[in-house]
Amino acid sequence: MARGGIIGVDVGGTFTDLVMVDETHTGLRFAKTPTTLDNQAFGVLAALTEAEADLAQIDLIVHGTTTTTNAVLERKLARTGLITTLGFRDILELGRRTRPQAYGMKGQFNPIIPRDLRLEIPERMDAQGTILTPLDEAALRRAVEQLRSAGCEALVIHFLHAYANPAHEIRAAEIAAELWPNGYITTGHSLLSETREYERGVTAAVNASVQPLLERYLKRLRDELAHQGYDGDVLVMNGNGGMVSSRLVAREAAKTVMSGPASGVMAAAYTGRRANEMNLLTYDMGGTSTDVALIRGGHPPVSNEIDVEYAMPIHVPMVDVRTVGAGGGSIARVNAAGLLEIGPESAGADPGPICYGKGGRQPTISDANLLLGRLDPEKLKSVEGGIDPDAIRDVFDRDLGRPLGVDGIAAAEAVIRVANAKMSGAIRMVSLSLGADPRDFALFAFGGAGPLHAAALARELGVPRVIIPARPGLTNALGCVVADLRHDYVQTVNQPLHAADMDMLHATFAQQAAAGAGALAQEKVTITETRQEFSVDMQFVGQSHVVRVPLTSGTPTRPELQARFEEVYWNRFKVELKEIHARIVTLNCSVIGLCEPLDLSRLMAPETRQAVATPTASRPVVFDGRPHETPVYWRDYLPEDVSLSGPAVIEQADCTILIPPGDVVKGGADGNLFIHIGGPA
Repeated sequence: MARGGIIGVDVGGTFTDLVMVDETHTGLRFAKTPTTLDNQAFGVLAALTEAEADLAQIDLIVHGTTTTTNAVLERKLARTGLITTLGFRDILELGRRTRPQAYGMKGQFNPIIPRDLRLEIPERMDAQGTILTPLDEAALRRAVEQLRSAGCEALVIHFLHAYANPAHEIRAAEIAAELWPNGYITTGHSLLSETREYERGVTAAVNASVQPLLERYLKRLRDELAHQGYDGDVLVMNGNGGMVSSRLVAREAAKTVMSGPASGVMAAAYTGRRANEMNLLTYDMGGTSTDVALIRGGHPPVSNEIDVEYAMPIHVPMVDVRTVGAGGGSIARVNAAGLLEIGPESAGADPGPICYGKGGRQPTISDANLLLGRLDPEKLKSVEGGIDPDAIRDVFDRDLGRPLGVDGIAAAEAVIRVANAKMSGAIRMVSLSLGADPRDFALFAFGGAGPLHAAALARELGVPRVIIPARPGLTNALGCVVADLRHDYVQTVNQPLHAADMDMLHATFAQQAAAGAGALAQEKVTITETRQEFSVDMQFVGQSHVVRVPLTSGTPTRPELQARFEEVYWNRFKVELKEIHARIVTLNCSVIGLCEPLDLSRLMAPETRQAVATPTASRPVVFDGRPHETPVYWRDYLPEDVSLSGPAVIEQADCTILIPPGDVVKGGADGNLFIHIGGPA
């Protein structure tokens, strides 16, 4: 990795983005091509072609993928069977006593594994790991054969209380391996060793059902890359913000869910640390959705309590990212009640928004931005043929304006306002739910569409400034290049703090750290340093939810744990509960292999910068119902210390940046732009 070039490639719902760093770590190339949903490998190869990559000179490719995420959300999964403890086949369907909407009276949920493929066999452990009913091996063999005959490609073995004693799951996996035609066998305890059977079972079911899909996709990709001369490894971004070899990642395929969003957050944290901006709200608006996260102290929080969607908890460590269905391609409509709605349905990459010229017929956020003058129809990526703004205005008049009683331009402004409200709500949720005030953070805006909306969102949230990185539309791909190797381990303890066995706790942390070191040793990537991070998930006795308590080492004392827990709980909830005992729920260890740092100053080539900011064009842009003649600048030409007052539009190859009236934008190191938010526009 230290000798040759590196490529980071991220597959999004609309575009596939690529960043290529040469062997000196100073020269960079970029590419952006439409995502090929049927086979994402074709989009990756197209991006490599556009970047003119000589794969024989590349040492490493890092890949962020939506393969597993899309498979789960769209339920396009491998046929999977489940073998579980007698009497517990319906755990995956019963779930928790929750509803899709807090005030809804009904909801619908389709479990990943249908009931006819969930089989029970006699065996039973108690919560302490004592065997109550021995494993019925004959029944197990019959169940495996039945699921195999039913056409299942993957198998889950999920027994009650296996976190306390995994002996039955281990033996069952050994027997199943003798009969199963492939290696797609997932045991619940090996992926997630926690107490809650529902969450552990869903996580195992997700892992098994996406394993074949992920492995087939990565094999196709590796074969195609090898055919073009690449002989290095392909690393895959995990949802925890680290990288794992593509030859190993399918073992724990569930950890790649949220791979793409995690890479963007890691790039934001890396960029923020270099700019001495340690507290960020990250805002990634792409073509299909918007992802938001919170970074405190330069490090994004990693949680193992993420719900990808309703009744879909995937409890493996992942960067805490919240997603809403509002992207550039999100479709706008007026519902039966006469209210304007945005998303979650998206026009995607094909046919895309109307302004893509690929046959799209429904109004989207991107179309609204074009009508308001914020996008230049001549510079839209992947447009086939010309764009007729009048035809787009007619669609807004007909589909939105008439039902709302306004013209097409007013309807376009309404679309932007509703979309901004939806996205600002997600940012409030990710900050306030973690006990943070948005006004104490900077908004780090990226994605192909994020910089168009960032200033308006910051004003809505009271955030004082916005940071726009040098290549906003390629930030997720950049995250693949700057990410480190990472392995996370979680072990259930579930003991009151005052009665916990501290020697056992220290020994568990030591075992986790050793396992992480061994996993790093299997990776074929040079690392400069190894770092260990320890934490515990704790709660007050009687509570159901936990808070994460960071530790300075893997050998904490009992008083230290009590003090750190009370501090974290107070900072989050501003409540003291001195009379209630604390409980240790899980022990967490992250082992991180730091890779060689990347110099971001080359993201914006200094030779293209000019001494004075000079507009390249001017066009009317609508703000608050009134058109403003607005200068347009090309970002690559702006001086590093640029200072401009809004209104202004700044264009670049991968996105467009909007500076509303009253705001000021200034340049900084690494090509970053800082928008200082004024008063109400």
